Amino acid sequence: MTQLQEAKKKNITKGMERVAEKEGILAIELRELIEAGRVVIPANKNHRNLDPIGIGEGLTTKINANIGTSMDFPRKERELEKLKIAIKYGADTVMDLSTGGKIDAVRREIIASSSVPIGTVPIYQAAIEAIKKRGSIVDMKIDDMLEVIRKQAEDGVDFMTIHAGLTAHAVDRIKNQNRVMGIVSRGGSFLFAWILHNKKENPLYEHFDKVLDIAEEYDITISLGDALRPGAIYDATDRPQVDELIILGELVDRCRERGIQVMVEGPGHVPLDQVVANVKMQKRITRGAPFYVLGPLVTDIAPGYDHIVSAIGGAIAASVGADYLCYVTPAEHLGLPGPEEVRDGVIAAKIAAHAADIMKGVGRAAEWDYKMSSARRALDWKRQRELSLDPEKFDEIRNKYKTASDACSMCGEFCALKIVDEYFGIKRDVYKKEL
Repeated sequence: MTQLQEAKKKNITKGMERVAEKEGILAIELRELIEAGRVVIPANKNHRNLDPIGIGEGLTTKINANIGTSMDFPRKERELEKLKIAIKYGADTVMDLSTGGKIDAVRREIIASSSVPIGTVPIYQAAIEAIKKRGSIVDMKIDDMLEVIRKQAEDGVDFMTIHAGLTAHAVDRIKNQNRVMGIVSRGGSFLFAWILHNKKENPLYEHFDKVLDIAEEYDITISLGDALRPGAIYDATDRPQVDELIILGELVDRCRERGIQVMVEGPGHVPLDQVVANVKMQKRITRGAPFYVLGPLVTDIAPGYDHIVSAIGGAIAASVGADYLCYVTPAEHLGLPGPEEVRDGVIAAKIAAHAADIMKGVGRAAEWDYKMSSARRALDWKRQRELSLDPEKFDEIRNKYKTASDACSMCGEFCALKIVDEYFGIKRDVYKKEL
């Protein structure tokens, strides 16, 4: 049975116990949230070395890192290095978006090497294989898609992005919208072309129950993809986006009725004044389904710094209810990220998630900050390093600008903390004992 089916039977699984322990909440409370569809535990029964995590209401904000080969960079070893870096710096999940090289082999080794949940977008592989077998993406059959979904499920994929909300009706709407960026979702563009060419309904929507059959068998968490997400802030919260969200809300109901765990993906480029409204609208329409935000990026002018742009939007979104942030790297809009960009993207997303968790009051986030502030008050550099999100970056800067003083080189002997302590006759050992 799936985690949701177990929860509906009032059963607490080992996965629920582990997640409750990590989150510091009662297992029965977690079970109730899963039963209500407000929390998911992506955990394919075939992912043997998985340490499960929970995503959703009342839990710490999770972050995802995307990796995967491309036609230009097909090397498996490079992606495994990125996997290690992503996990090292705090990614809660990793998505394999491979489109080049030996896709099956890459995915299987990523799953075998990962203790965190692994996600995929099956339409990518289905489209590539359709080109090889039939000569074109638009000649892809529903059986091609289902075959890939089953193959990936058997390999142990924990959650899958399924673009089932892009209907034929939505295709007509997008043609009349006059968007700046049109469709920026790769999976969405594949299905958009398929619908137009074949003059038929989206096969993933039409045959959604067949997708759920596979998801139920392996306890795959369905991540309903936002094929019509805005790719420019000018396009945010327009009719096609909202129209698709309404369909996704209906698909959430169908998943829950079948006992399938489900979450919903959200918009990419959204100006600051619309971020809160987008989160609240999603939560309302999907009846509280976990919200997986792709950014949001709050401006379009910062290539090379889009990890910062995304962190700004992500912190705001998570603070008002988004549950799960997809990282954005400095390579966004420019090229495939390398290991260094993966590190920067994970750290930026982690900062955004943590800032939101302080506001939410979850996961002892504020306590972590209190400990760091106390270490700074004591000028305890060793403890500050231990509490740092990125100890290596800490060392890099600290060692580069270190002085003979126990204060930092910004103020040196004019350190405000030291001056006040000397005035009051306080010895620094007092703070270190408290730590």
